[in-house]
Amino acid sequence: MREPVKRAKPIYVEVQDYLLDLINGPDYGPGDRIPSERVLADTLRINRMTVRKAIDKLVERNVLERNGTSGTRVPLVQVTRPIEVSSSLGITRIIRNSGGSPGNKLLHFGEEAATESIARRLDLAAGADLIMFRRLRTVNDEPFCIETSYLPAARFAGLVAEDLVAGQSLYALLKARYGVEASARDREIGVGTATDMEARLLSLKPGSPTLVLRLVARDGGGAPIEYMKSVNHPHHVVFRNSTPTPQD
Repeated sequence: MREPVKRAKPIYVEVQDYLLDLINGPDYGPGDRIPSERVLADTLRINRMTVRKAIDKLVERNVLERNGTSGTRVPLVQVTRPIEVSSSLGITRIIRNSGGSPGNKLLHFGEEAATESIARRLDLAAGADLIMFRRLRTVNDEPFCIETSYLPAARFAGLVAEDLVAGQSLYALLKARYGVEASARDREIGVGTATDMEARLLSLKPGSPTLVLRLVARDGGGAPIEYMKSVNHPHHVVFRNSTPTPQD
């Protein structure tokens, strides 16, 4: 009795090779969804369990990622943010250096009284007037962090929402209009838990872990001029040591 001919590769490995050729081709980029398991099974004329096994293996290797609402896709470009306090690399250049296309949306702009915690960071009295604004940062049109900034209102009178709606650099604006040369000197990095708002904006489940950056920017004389809290998507942002580079 003749033995059955052995395949050179298991079928699921052949499916992996097919998917790798697909996503490495010209039609796919970071964030793009691949065909569904059903479509792939019909196209390749195999069962869906084999397709699922191939996709599972590629997800384990971080070649693909699953999203409960948008299927399986090519992972987004990771944004590498510097850890060093001395680094003044602008967020726009950081994203471009990561191979992504930067964008941002102004979510809120207004005035509020300083809490004791924020007042302490900005060397102000509790209750002092602050300018507060919140921006959603994106890479390739996908949200990766929410940044909330607090500035002393007395020092930056005349700053309005229209100054920031087009994605202008805050520090470039402060230098041009107020003659303030800002640098972020104090940084804290920790782990947070996504609030309902943060989860909605970052496409996370409420209560998911986040990476939280807190920094205080100071002027040339060392006086604090901004306290900023940045809530980062844990899959799309990595904090790493890097060589300081001048800001945009």
